[in-house]
Amino acid sequence: MKILLGDFNAKGARENIFKPTIGNDSLHQGGNDNGVRIVNFATSKNLVIKSTILPHRSIHEYTWINRKTHNQIDHILLDRRWHSIILDVRSFWGADCVIDRYLVVAKFGKRLAVIKPTTQKFDVERFNHRMLNELEVRKQYQIKISNRYAALENLSYSEDINRAWDNIKENIKKSSPVAIEAT
Repeated sequence: MKILLGDFNAKGARENIFKPTIGNDSLHQGGNDNGVRIVNFATSKNLVIKSTILPHRSIHEYTWINRKTHNQIDHILLDRRWHSIILDVRSFWGADCVIDRYLVVAKFGKRLAVIKPTTQKFDVERFNHRMLNELEVRKQYQIKISNRYAALENLSYSEDINRAWDNIKENIKKSSPVAIEAT
C-alpha cells in the first residue's frame, strides 16, 4: 500500500479530465502548475488524491489561509487499489500549534480479506488403497484392470483424447469397488 501525504502546494482544478484522480470536490475551480504535476504523478503511479475526492463544506477543505486567500494545498495520495480504506479526509482548524496551516486528518477503516472459492470442484471418489497390500485383493484387482484394459486396446489413435481419458477413468472406477472397498 502506498500513501503519500504532505504539503504539495498543489491546487487541483475541477476539470473533467482530472476527475478519475482528483474527484469532484476540489476546493479550486482553476488549478496551478503544481496541481497539474500532482495529477500527472498520481495518474502515472496509479494513485488517487483522497483529500479532494470526498465531499465536505469549504471550511473543512481549507488547509492554508493567507489573510483573505483560502487554499487546499495539503493532500493525501493513496494507491487506487486501496482507496476504499480511507473513510474520510478533512482539515481541522484550531490545532494547538503556531503555524499557518490547518491539521489534515484521515480516518482509516478496516479492509478484510475474503477467501475466494475455488473455481473448480473436483468430484473425487476415494478408495481404501491399503487393501492392495493384501495379496489376494491385489491379484483380484490386477485381473479386473487387465480385463478392462483389454477392451481399450482396440481403440484407434484418432479417437478424441478426452473420450479416451473418460474410458480409462470409468474402467478404474468400475473395477475398484469390486476389489477394493470404497471409503
